[in-house]
Amino acid sequence: MATSDKSKSTLSVPQKALMKMGLLRDIDLALHLPLRYEDETKLKSLALSREGENIQFLAVVKSIDVAFKPRRQLVVQVEEIIVSSESSLVTAGELCTIRFFNFYPSLQKTLAAGQRVRLRGEVRGGGLMGKTMMHPSVHSAQTPLPEVLTPVYPTTAGLPQAYLRRAVLTGLDRCVRLGAFSETIPQTFAAPGLWPLSKAVQFLHEPDPSVSVYELEDKSHPAWQRLKAEELLAQQISQLIAKRERLELRAPKLDGSLSLDLMREELKNDALIGTQADISIASITKQLLEILPFKLTNAQSRVVQEILVDLKKDTPMYRLLQGDVGSGKTVVAAIAATQCIDSGFQCVLMAPTEILAEQHFKKLVGWLSPLLEKRGLCVAWLSGSQKKKERQAMLEVTQTGQAALVVGTHAVIQDQVKFKSLGLVLIDEQHRFGVAQRLALKDKLIDLEPHLLMMSATPIPRTLAMSYYADLDVSTIDELPPGRTPVITKVITDQRRAQVISRIEAQLQLGRQVYWVCPLIEESEAIDLTNATQTHQLLRDSLPGVVVGLLHSKMPIIEKKEVMKAFTEGKMGVLVSTTVIEVGVDVPNASLMVIEHAERFGLSQLHQLRGRVGRGAAASACVLMYSSGESGKLSQTARDRLRAMAETQDGFEIARRDLEIRGPGEFFGARQSGTAMLRFADLSTDQKWLDWARNLAPILLDQFPTLAHQHVSRWLGNKLEYLKA
Repeated sequence: MATSDKSKSTLSVPQKALMKMGLLRDIDLALHLPLRYEDETKLKSLALSREGENIQFLAVVKSIDVAFKPRRQLVVQVEEIIVSSESSLVTAGELCTIRFFNFYPSLQKTLAAGQRVRLRGEVRGGGLMGKTMMHPSVHSAQTPLPEVLTPVYPTTAGLPQAYLRRAVLTGLDRCVRLGAFSETIPQTFAAPGLWPLSKAVQFLHEPDPSVSVYELEDKSHPAWQRLKAEELLAQQISQLIAKRERLELRAPKLDGSLSLDLMREELKNDALIGTQADISIASITKQLLEILPFKLTNAQSRVVQEILVDLKKDTPMYRLLQGDVGSGKTVVAAIAATQCIDSGFQCVLMAPTEILAEQHFKKLVGWLSPLLEKRGLCVAWLSGSQKKKERQAMLEVTQTGQAALVVGTHAVIQDQVKFKSLGLVLIDEQHRFGVAQRLALKDKLIDLEPHLLMMSATPIPRTLAMSYYADLDVSTIDELPPGRTPVITKVITDQRRAQVISRIEAQLQLGRQVYWVCPLIEESEAIDLTNATQTHQLLRDSLPGVVVGLLHSKMPIIEKKEVMKAFTEGKMGVLVSTTVIEVGVDVPNASLMVIEHAERFGLSQLHQLRGRVGRGAAASACVLMYSSGESGKLSQTARDRLRAMAETQDGFEIARRDLEIRGPGEFFGARQSGTAMLRFADLSTDQKWLDWARNLAPILLDQFPTLAHQHVSRWLGNKLEYLKA
């Protein structure tokens, strides 16, 4: 390990940057494709250039000087060299001022007076002040013009384009020589018009200048089509492999039957055995359905049946339960949990935040504790903020199996947490957990693989489900419970803040409660925390006699709980909060939601927040209050988000629009989830390649398994472990 650390410390800054970007193998470099291209194959006269245009021209340096006002800079005066039709050089062109704010002695040497150079950059100014260029690229006039378009690659700090280009082309050359782009798609199954892979990759790094740059940059060129098809095929094969590997694993059959012998052994309670009550005691699922204060909707009943069928199999369930805000996913999860408990196994529910986990805990304790206590079982609570004594008690009942259901945050995956017989894992808001966290939970297994039910209140559009969730089954609750009132959504400027406060007063007089949400963004936590604090003070001053609470992520967990308890019990009229109340908080008496700086929130997040109101019988509203900033204008993306919120309350339609606005990587939160995001394919335009890949994946895997695994390895490399999560 020490050797590794030492060798790592000897790496140059660009080498470390390459590692940071995951460009470790030659194939990684070869598949690191350009963002855009610059045409350095042609010269253009400075006299014919327009303001803001990028051009390349020949010049002779007239003078060079280091100036210090307004800041240190290198100022170079050049005169354009015009090449006549007979190819003789004439120095009678326009003058241009070149400025560099960052420069080295080597640049001063290259630009010494009398030197002939080739410059490329953006033309600024003109008229009496003359034309200027800031930080143009500089080459000797004797350097031949490139014969291909110059690629511009995605990069990071410490990794200059010139260094990255050399690294990419070196990796590409080795890949081509070693046959890394050998065809993995038999000719019989190749789609008509697809370029050979090797040709496509080489072309995209060094395209001919005659090709349409627009076709290259919007990825509609045939070379890009091959890359998109390849990538989608790798994704589909990898997920099919993962699904088939899971089918080889063995899971406990959770059919709800727990024998009396097993019950006697588990409970050591002979008083319960041999009575007529044994049968009802063993069926917690049936008892839960009888005590619920509501009937399941048709959609809930349908997905419960889908889940129970899976749980009865001896292969692990791998299912996503998706439903709109307030559709009733928690009760479905509770029924799945009781089926597990009725089968003699433990269930764990993991939620991303302590507030959300505690909401689940209270609801599940209310439903299940009376039923579990008859069998000497309990619901355990695990969180990072627990006191040592309480936590130790929870760890003990979890390890002995007395805790039939364990609810908590990331704390449930810590090393000291031991389960006796884990049969079902429930993960709420699954996209907010990283891959490493999901794998850590699976590592707690002893013999059998548990069944896995992931829940998401962010509905997944069909094309995403076909692509990113091709390896799991999806259950959808597409019906809201009766009694949910529609929420009126208004979009207003923050200049109407006083009117909003008047609206709050009116709701409070009716005995209702109000949320006021302020954004909290990691890069500027201090600013946003101040914003929440100032808003809290403003509302306290504007609403005398009203209890106005404040809730944010920096508060101690005990204070958070006290604030939420006061609001939930109706002792607090207004709750000023950051987005910690995004999911899970259920206060039916809250009828108004004000979201400040709504333009800074994602569309699905706005929809989640809006779902905190309209949970009771009272008419409810959501006010999206935006600030257009110094420019006085909202960005197009912000306008699209706010318009979508005002036009629809359908979570599935909102998810579809969110996908259009942000793309799949942002939709899922790629950094959080670890999902293998598509780099090249676009699900909104490449549906035909997704269909082609879905159809071809099982054929390749069954008939050409070596080629199929070679294809996946080329594209995913060390990301294959993520598929197990």
